[in-house]
Amino acid sequence: MLVDASGIDAILVGDSLGNVVLGYDSTVPVTMEDIIHHLKAVSRGAKRAMVVGDMPFLSYHISREESVRNAGRLLQEGMAQAVKLEGGSEVAETIRAITAAGIPVMGHLGLTPQSVHQLGGFKVQGKDEDGARRLIEDAKKIEEAGVFAIVLECIPQQLAKVITAEVSVPTIGIGAGVGCDGQVLVTNDLLGMYSEFTPKFVKQYARLKEQIVQACSDYKDEVKNKKFPGPNIPLTWLRKN
Repeated sequence: MLVDASGIDAILVGDSLGNVVLGYDSTVPVTMEDIIHHLKAVSRGAKRAMVVGDMPFLSYHISREESVRNAGRLLQEGMAQAVKLEGGSEVAETIRAITAAGIPVMGHLGLTPQSVHQLGGFKVQGKDEDGARRLIEDAKKIEEAGVFAIVLECIPQQLAKVITAEVSVPTIGIGAGVGCDGQVLVTNDLLGMYSEFTPKFVKQYARLKEQIVQACSDYKDEVKNKKFPGPNIPLTWLRKN
């Protein structure tokens, strides 16, 4: 509701909620039920911004039929307007099947957190020529398959500019420089509520973690010192009796 009130165009309920809300070390443990639960809450609060639901690990990998069914659940049960999934050429046909069912799909290239173990950790992608060419080709393939936008995560700024110029759909950067059409940040990072791991590209626009801890500490101290909740309302009828 608060993000929506700020005028931001879209809200992604991402599987990064596994890290910043559920306390996991990666996005891999996040389930469809986790995403749907959070989507329902966000969709009830957002009245203007487009709400996009992340398809979690293994929700679109087993079969096209199951992928379409899971994508549909994010719209039907989670009340999202679109879904996002990670991958390039290898998921093009899955994207095609989901969009054929009338479900808008946002793509995600570069550092794809669900494949972090395969990628060898959280590393910048597309730094060499082969990797860069592969990402450009992947962007074209998933555009052709029907995505309406592509998230570019942790790739060199120059490569992000090239991909943005090569595709006709909007690109949304996260650690990919200013050459993209839009940007996305994890809300808990933006607000300074999560400090266990802070990527270099993150800018904290507030320091709410310190304020929240201080507020809770002040509350605890006032309760212990009998300062809260303060004087009781006098019972005038008791004095009359």
